[in-house]
Amino acid sequence: MSILGKLNPWNPSIPYEILSLNISSKLSTNSHDIKESSKDFGKIIQEILPAAVLYPSCVNDIIDLIQFSHDLSVPFHVAAKGHGHSIRGQAMAKNGVIVEMSSLNNNNNENCGVRVSWDSGLGFYADVGGEQLWIDVLRSTLEYGLAPVSWTDYLYLTVGGTLSNAGISGQTFRYGPQISNVHEMDVITGKGELVTCSKDMNSELFFGVLGGLGQFGIITRARIVLDKAPTRVKWVRMLYDDFSKFTKDQEHLISIHHNGLDYVEGSLMMEQSSLNNWRSSFFSPSNQTKIASLLSKNKIMYCLEIVKYYDDQNANTIDEELKKLVKGLKYLGGFMFKKDVSFVEFLNRVRSGELELQSKGKWDVPHPWLNLFVPKSSIMHFHAAVFVDIILRQNKTTGPILVYPTSRKRWDDRMSTMIPEEETFYCVGLLHSSSGYKECKILDNQNEEILNYCDKVGLNIKQYLPHYKTKEDWIKHFVLFGEAHVA
Repeated sequence: MSILGKLNPWNPSIPYEILSLNISSKLSTNSHDIKESSKDFGKIIQEILPAAVLYPSCVNDIIDLIQFSHDLSVPFHVAAKGHGHSIRGQAMAKNGVIVEMSSLNNNNNENCGVRVSWDSGLGFYADVGGEQLWIDVLRSTLEYGLAPVSWTDYLYLTVGGTLSNAGISGQTFRYGPQISNVHEMDVITGKGELVTCSKDMNSELFFGVLGGLGQFGIITRARIVLDKAPTRVKWVRMLYDDFSKFTKDQEHLISIHHNGLDYVEGSLMMEQSSLNNWRSSFFSPSNQTKIASLLSKNKIMYCLEIVKYYDDQNANTIDEELKKLVKGLKYLGGFMFKKDVSFVEFLNRVRSGELELQSKGKWDVPHPWLNLFVPKSSIMHFHAAVFVDIILRQNKTTGPILVYPTSRKRWDDRMSTMIPEEETFYCVGLLHSSSGYKECKILDNQNEEILNYCDKVGLNIKQYLPHYKTKEDWIKHFVLFGEAHVA
């Protein structure tokens, strides 16, 4: 990439004049900073290096950078990096500038942080800085007895990061993805303009940014829906040896609208994978032995995980409510396991697993993940061809495999996230970890085999957290109902 005018001697991609801006003291070209900013959770793409890293102390620093780039005859790349949990270098900027959004936390008096308010039309809400971690949003809102309603499984992600994708978990069937629970946002556009947008104000930008993969602007503030927070949860896991029964029970549970469950998430269990992975430690040692014996016979089983929130008001009736909800489910007798934990302990369940893996040096490794949305009509075919014939047969599973349904009516087609056309579709997450490059390549080849198969037979899947290498693939991704989708 070449830029006209006087060039910066330390990198010809960035013009020297940038050093005359007010943000120059917050720009780093230190090789250590550049290398650190070019790492993400995926640990797959690491050769895409920026020319500089911006550590903003306020939103205006980001505005100045983007305005400067926009006004050049050939703009340079700018990428906002939150907590760095992208998988394939989506928050990198080759020969450009990475904006370390977490730096805004150092000047909370000047930035949004987390502010809880009430409005007669909106009810309770929180104005949250795009750089804020969801765990900090939870802690701040709980001080008022409130909490957001839609979550991801892992809370150490930034608000701007998850809203740029969708933000999904077992609550999505009931409350919608996180992008469906936003009243308004402040966004810095590609021209360097700070724009407030909502469904009724600058709506095209609003819907474009939500699920827009960071391509429509940088989220600096989001107004998040809040509701009364429960204090405790009933947490249940049930095992199945039949995929059809497993999916039918999930679909039944998400169809219960009145006094139903608050969380429904399914996963696969395979003989070669650990029963207690980093997502949570749930089964006792004696139960693990019992399950392992069953897995040795079946090779593959299915775990249905459900949660019902409660507090002091319904503590005396929660067990009876849960009993009614699971009545008639076709799980294996003797293979229901229960926990009663605090609301925070449940939402932050992955953190303890993360810390344990970090202590063993098994967290900071390559993660060749593949996340898909699979139409309900294709899920049985997907199970036979992918779960059984590819994953189980190749015996390379090294992490959790999630599979759970959600309802299209909780999503908004005007948003940029692409989902299948059917009313019910499944979220599938192949959350692999690998010990090194060689194993990562093997798992990535398996991912490619899965994608090629789905494309070949027309399963009409959509990638979540997509990564494509060609313009044609991106065009295909944004096709909805036979037409190109324009947010």
